[in-house]
Amino acid sequence: MDPSLEMPLPRRERLSLPGRLSRLFRAIGQCRERARTRHLLAQFNDQQLADIGISHSERMAELERPFWQ
Repeated sequence: MDPSLEMPLPRRERLSLPGRLSRLFRAIGQCRERARTRHLLAQFNDQQLADIGISHSERMAELERPFWQ
């Protein structure tokens, strides 16, 4: 690739301690919400999965994902 076509990486701005803590708590909350909804998804029967348009294999793929994704 031509070096003149490369875009510079965006400069990361320093976050204050409250900003970093806020970001951390938000990330933890998102991980907990994903874990909660995946737990509920694991309890659905085939009829409930059909009602929401999710196949058994799609459910299994979602349940196998790591909690941070």
